[in-house]
Order: sequence, then C-alpha cells, then structure tokens
Amino acid sequence: MNKQINQKAWLFVLPVFILVAFNALIPLMTVVNYSVQETFGDNVFFWSGLLWFQEVLTSERFQNALIRQLIFTFSILAIEIPLGVAIALTMPRKGPWVPVCLVLMALPLLIPWNVVGAMWNIFALPDIGLLGYTLNALGFDYNFTSQPGDAWFTLILMDVWHWTSLVVLLAYAGLVSIPDAFYQAAKIDGAGSWAIFRHIQLPKMKRVLTIAVLLRFMDSFMIYTEVSVLTGGGPGNSTTLLSIDLVKIALGQFDLGPAAAMSLIYFLIILLLSWVFYTVMMRNEDQ
Repeated sequence: MNKQINQKAWLFVLPVFILVAFNALIPLMTVVNYSVQETFGDNVFFWSGLLWFQEVLTSERFQNALIRQLIFTFSILAIEIPLGVAIALTMPRKGPWVPVCLVLMALPLLIPWNVVGAMWNIFALPDIGLLGYTLNALGFDYNFTSQPGDAWFTLILMDVWHWTSLVVLLAYAGLVSIPDAFYQAAKIDGAGSWAIFRHIQLPKMKRVLTIAVLLRFMDSFMIYTEVSVLTGGGPGNSTTLLSIDLVKIALGQFDLGPAAAMSLIYFLIILLLSWVFYTVMMRNEDQ
C-alpha cells in the first residue's frame, strides 16, 4: 500500500522563500542590471555589456584594495583562530567560573560596530588615548592617523579584540562536547597534553573551527563600519579595504555601473574563497 505524502507543509516554507527573494534576489538583480548598463540620469539606461567588469578587473585601484583586503583577512585569521583556541583550552569546563568566563568572552560581541570603531579611535589617539599615549611614553613613535604601519597595527588589534571571542565561544562549545571517557582513555594510555590536543581535542573541534574560519573570513571581507570610524581608509589609502573603496565609488563618486560590477566581483570572490576554505578544511571528513 502506497503511503500518501502530505505536501501542505511547503505552505509554511513559502513565506520564507518570499522573504529571501525580497531581501536577496531582487536587490541582487538590481545590481546585475546596473552592472551591464550606463546611465546619465533621468532613469535612462544604455547597454554597456561587460565594460564595467573589464574596467574594474584591470583597475590598479581595485587590485590594490584587494591586496590590502587579503592581507587584513589572512592576518586576523592567523591571529584569532590560534588565539581563540588557546583561550578556550584554558577556560574551566565545570564550576561557578564557567558562566563568568562565558559572559566576559561574549561582552565584546555585544558592542555595536560603530561604537567599537569610536572606542578604539579615542583609545588609540596619540595625545589623549591610553594606548597611543602609553606607546609614545615608552619611546615608540606611534600615530595611527598619519603613519600607515601604526594604522594597520591598530586596525588588526581592534579586530582581534572584537572578534576573537567568537572563535573562543565556538571552540569552547566543541571542547565541552567531548565525553570524559576520551580523556580517561588518554590518561590510561599515558598521553601528554600535546597528544590529547592533537588526537582528541583538535579533531573534535574541526567542525566548529571550520564554522569559525568561514564566519571570520566572510566578516573580515565585509568589514566597513569599524574601519570607516577608526581610520576612514587612511592615512592616504593605506587602510582602504574593498568595502571602503566600494562605498567611495558608489556613494562618493556615484559611479553606479563600476560600483555594481565591483560588488558582484566582490561577492564572487567571497563565495569562491569560502568554498575553497570549506573544501580544504572538510577534506577526508568522511573517512
């Protein structure tokens, strides 16, 4: 006897599809429309084909912004992932200090992005900021408003302070899910701390670390508010990341065609690199 499948449940999913279409597909199609046309105002458009894509890809301005973005992204990943795992390993698994540590770790994530940028802007000012004044008092010539190296140092330090907590919480979730039997077996076998980390803790954290890497990668590529408030892309163009440059082209210069083409290239870069990260990190997962 064939069992009839009730398809009415799809009616509950339909509002979600409509919401996704409204929030994602329609704006995306608008950007695609602008990326292949030219306009001189009055809602009059002229077909331009792939001209804007070619202009963006061959632009030295875009290439430099992409290089700066990649340097920033891989720098913060190289710092935040190991640092987050290290902090998670030191946090207690049981007892009254567990909620205290979790709340303290979550605090930076609760602060709005524009407030984070404003806080670090004041904190790093060379004259009155605690960080800037202290570094200069110690003999360092520090001024993030005029020296590109100092601007990069402050930007990366701000992002590490703001987002390492996310890695910590995800890594901690992976650690607390490991049964005590694993540690007991390792203790019986005489395994040291490094062997336990390598063969028990790290494999069990693999999935959550994959999520952490993907989230931090995508967030770092989309960062705008903190950089805009802290440095504004300066000094000069030294911290002008892709998002900052895109806003300057779209809103500052009002070049809608190049801005639309750049945003699509931007999206494809994030999509491609996220797929590469996921494929590499989940390799041999089924074995």
